[in-house]
Amino acid sequence: MRYSFLTGLWLVFFSGITICSAQQVINQPELSKFDNTELFNPVFYTHNGNEYRAANGEPGPLYWQNRADYQLAARLNDKTNEITGTEVLTYTNNSPQKMDFLWMYVEQNLYQKGSRGEAMESPMGSRNHSKGEAYGGYNIQSVTINNTPVKYQIIDTRMQVFLPSALTAKGGKVSLKVTYSFTIPYYGSDRTGIAETRNGKIFTVGQWYPRICVYDDVMGWNTVPYNGPSEFYLEYGDFDVSITAPANHIVVASGQLQNPEEVYTPLQQQRWAEAATSDKAVMIRTSSEVKSAASRPAGKPELTWHYKITNSRDAAWASSASFIVDAAKMDLPGGKKAIAMSAYPTESKGGNGWERSTEYVKKSIEYNSAKWFPYPYPVAVAVAGAVGGMEYPGIVFCAFEAKGQPLWEVNDHEFGHTWFPMIVGSNERLYGWMDEGFNTFINGLSTRDFNNGEYKEAVKPLDWTTNQAMHLLNPEMEQVMNTPDNIREINNGTLLYEKPAEALNILRNQILGPERFDLAFKTYIERWAYKHPTPDDFFRTMENVSGENLNWFWREWFLNNWQLDVAVTSVRYVDDNPAKGALITLDNLDKMALPVILDVKTMSGKVTRVKLPVEIWSTGSRWTFKFPGKEEIATVTYDPEHVFPDYNTDNNTWKR
Repeated sequence: MRYSFLTGLWLVFFSGITICSAQQVINQPELSKFDNTELFNPVFYTHNGNEYRAANGEPGPLYWQNRADYQLAARLNDKTNEITGTEVLTYTNNSPQKMDFLWMYVEQNLYQKGSRGEAMESPMGSRNHSKGEAYGGYNIQSVTINNTPVKYQIIDTRMQVFLPSALTAKGGKVSLKVTYSFTIPYYGSDRTGIAETRNGKIFTVGQWYPRICVYDDVMGWNTVPYNGPSEFYLEYGDFDVSITAPANHIVVASGQLQNPEEVYTPLQQQRWAEAATSDKAVMIRTSSEVKSAASRPAGKPELTWHYKITNSRDAAWASSASFIVDAAKMDLPGGKKAIAMSAYPTESKGGNGWERSTEYVKKSIEYNSAKWFPYPYPVAVAVAGAVGGMEYPGIVFCAFEAKGQPLWEVNDHEFGHTWFPMIVGSNERLYGWMDEGFNTFINGLSTRDFNNGEYKEAVKPLDWTTNQAMHLLNPEMEQVMNTPDNIREINNGTLLYEKPAEALNILRNQILGPERFDLAFKTYIERWAYKHPTPDDFFRTMENVSGENLNWFWREWFLNNWQLDVAVTSVRYVDDNPAKGALITLDNLDKMALPVILDVKTMSGKVTRVKLPVEIWSTGSRWTFKFPGKEEIATVTYDPEHVFPDYNTDNNTWKR
C-alpha cells in the first residue's frame, strides 16, 4: 500500500511536469530569443531608498550637497590668445565627512602634449579633442589659502589640493586662491575655441578656470578624468566674473552685466532699455557700426566687463571686436521677464541666418519654461563662433555658419540644456544620456510648437522601418548605460541623443500617455532642480508618479541593447466558425517587449484597432487572444502605424 501510494504521488508529480512542459512549449516558440523571466525580473534596483535618496525617487530628508562660490577675474590677450586668471573659490563642505584635501578639475590640460585625452584621439581626428594641436594646458602659478602657499599635485586633468587643516563636516568652509594662465585652443573639443572673421577673432571660452570636483553621497569625490567625449559634473554656487578685454571688444557672459554704463555707449544703453520691453529683436550694435570706433566707449585700451550669476553650476564667456548684438524680451511664468540676445559676426547675417537667432532663443526658452520649469537666469545669449554647439548657464556657443532650420535646431538644443544639466544637475561625465537624451526629447516638443510648426518636418514621428529600427537598436552597439568615454564616437549621437529620446517618446505616447508622462517628467525636474540625481532617481520618480512598474522598460532600453521582432503567427476560428470569433496568435521572437497594437480587417472591409498591454508577454513569448468578430478575417497587421522599433516587418501581417 505504501509503495503504491508513493508511486501514485510521483505519477501525479510527473504528470504535472508534463503539463507544465507542454504549456511552456506553447508559450515559447522554438526560434524565439525572448526570456520573460529575464525581462520582467522583479529585482531591478540594486539598493533600497535611504535618508539621502528616497525609494520614491525624491531627495531624502537628509539629502546634502556641497557648494562652490567663485570670484573669477581674467584678462584676454587677443594677440597671443592667452588668458591670465585669478580665482577665489569658497567651498562649503555640507557632507557628513571631514576633508583633508580637495580635488579640482584642470580641464585645459586635455590639450597638453601627452595627456590621456591626446592618447585616446583617433589618427583620423575627433570632435572631442583639439585636432592634433597641443597648447600646453594650464600654467598654475600659485595655490594659496589665507595668502599661504599650500601643497598640490596635478594628475593629467585633475589637481589635488592638500589642506593645512581638515575641513570640518556639515558646514565647514575654506577659501582657496589660484592664479593661472593658459592659451586658448583654436578647437577645444567643440566646446571652446577661436573663429577668425573679417572683423576680428571670436573667442568662445569654457573650461577656463580650475573647477571643484563634486563630492556626493554616491561616489565621494567624482574624479573621472576629462578625456574629451564626456562632459561635466559640477557643484552649484554664485559666480562673480570680471573679464578684461581690448576696448574694441564686446564681452558676453553667463549672468547679468553689472556695469553697462562702463562698457556700452549711451546710445547702446538706450537700445538695451528698448529691448527689455520688445517682443522683436532690437539692434544694440548693428553690422554697419562694427567697424565704427563710436560704437565702443572711448579713452581706454581695455575694458573690464563685470557679470554675476547666482545658483549656477558654471560660467562661460565670449569676446570679439566683430560682434553684432541684438536682443528682445522673454516672457516667463509668473509674469517674470528676461532678455534673449545674440552676438554674431557680419558673415553670419542674411539668408535666414543669425538675424533670427534671438527669435529662436526667445521662443525656445518661453516654451520650455511654460512646459517644464521657469528659466532661471536674467539673460540668455547665443554666440556665433567656431564651436558647433555647446551649452553653459545663460550662454551657448553655436556655429557661425548655421542658418535656417539648423540654426533653430542648434539654438533650441543648446538652450534646452538649461533644463538638463543646468537646472537638473546630473553627472554628465558618467551618464551623458541623462542630459543629451532628455534634451533631445524636449527639443521635439518645442520644435513642433515653434512658429506654428515652421520646422516640424524635422521632428516627424519616427516611421519605424527596418532600417530605422536597426539604426537605433543595432545589436553591435553599446548599451545606453555607458559613459561617453566608453562609447565609440560613431555611436555617440545614436546612444546619447537619439535612442534615449525615442525611448521617452514611446514611453510618453504609447505606454503612459502624455498626461501621466508629463506630470512625472515635470515632477522629476522640480524634485531635482539644482541637485544631483542618479539614473535610479529618475527611474523611481517616473514609476512612482505615473503609477507604473517600468523596470522592464529601463532594462530593455537603457541597461541592455535588445531588439524587437513580433510576428502575427496564425488566425483560427472558434469551432471553425467565424461567427463565433477568432483566436489570433502572436509570437515575440526577440528580447524586447512592448505593448501590442493590431489592426484587424474583416472581409467586409471593416478595420478594428486592438491594443494589448505589455503584460501579455510576462508568461512567455507566445500569446493567443480571442477577437470577438462575426465574419472571416482578411488581414491582421501588427504595429500598423510603425510606432514601435520592430526590425522585421515581413512577419507583421497575417493574410487570409
